[in-house]
Amino acid sequence: MRINNDEIRGKVDKAVGNVKEAVGRANGDVVLENEGADQRLGGSIEEGVGKARRKVGEALNHLGKKLNK
Repeated sequence: MRINNDEIRGKVDKAVGNVKEAVGRANGDVVLENEGADQRLGGSIEEGVGKARRKVGEALNHLGKKLNK
């Protein structure tokens, strides 16, 4: 099964969050740094949810194939 939209959005949010966090830290902008950290964490969670959904889908697909034999 292929990667799903939740995983993609999560990876993008993690990357953007990392950049915001680094820029905020470099510029001494605590608000931007915290916003980036929050976005990175949210992206990690969304990616994890997407991965779990994909794994459940793969398991159900595999089970369906086994039952049809």
